[in-house]
Amino acid sequence: MARWDARVGLLFALPVFLLFLAFRFGPAIAGVGLSLFDYDISGSLEWEGLANFDRMIHDPVFWQSLRVTVLYSVLAVPLSVGMSLVMALAVRRRFRGVGFFRSVFFLPVITSLVLAGTVFVWVFSTGGPVSSISSALGGSGQSWLSSTTLVIPALVLVGVWSRFGYGMLILLAGLQDVPRELEEAALTDGAGAWARFRYIVLPHLKPSLFFLAVIETTASFQVFDLIFVMTQGGPARGSYTLVYLLYDQGFKYVDYGYAAAIGVALFAMTLVVALIQRRFLGRDPK
Repeated sequence: MARWDARVGLLFALPVFLLFLAFRFGPAIAGVGLSLFDYDISGSLEWEGLANFDRMIHDPVFWQSLRVTVLYSVLAVPLSVGMSLVMALAVRRRFRGVGFFRSVFFLPVITSLVLAGTVFVWVFSTGGPVSSISSALGGSGQSWLSSTTLVIPALVLVGVWSRFGYGMLILLAGLQDVPRELEEAALTDGAGAWARFRYIVLPHLKPSLFFLAVIETTASFQVFDLIFVMTQGGPARGSYTLVYLLYDQGFKYVDYGYAAAIGVALFAMTLVVALIQRRFLGRDPK
């Protein structure tokens, strides 16, 4: 009887499951197929094979956008994960007002990135707070967003500000699973705060850190909204990422086949990085 009930339940769930597969994996499969064709706004399909990928390999703009994307990710992911870990440790213990601090730290996550990006354009502009402080310290006082050297650090700071609260919640949940008796035993044996964190807390946080590193890497490789609002890929393509290149090719130049090829390459690179992160962070604590 139980097996019959299970089959009936699966039968009722099947339509929703098929819809999920269609809308979740259908566009991805279609994108892979589209990368093998020349397809434009006229709707005509012409078989290209791997020509779009060959064009991508020989496209200097692609390599420049890849360099910008990697630079952004290399700066943003460790900083975001580290900031999330520090904040999670800071609000881990129960104390008066801890709920307030957790809410404040999470507030940027639910703030509109378009609104935040507009505000930070002023923050980093000439005459804004950052340039004023720089001038007071003897710097040039120029707008960070008009400098090819400073535009990526500015975007990284805004991106980390907007996401560390989400990572904090993930790591805070992981910290709840750390056995308190182990920490208390280590404290009784005279272990300091760093030793307890290194040998007890950190190994138990590895699954959470792995998950957070993967989603932060994916978000960094796919960064678009902040760049669209704050720099539009400038100056001199100093913030021109792969997703922005994909956007231009697909919606500005209406070259859907080439845009799909860029999307496939971006997916492959993200997958490779996730597998590398799994190799080093995805192991269960011993």
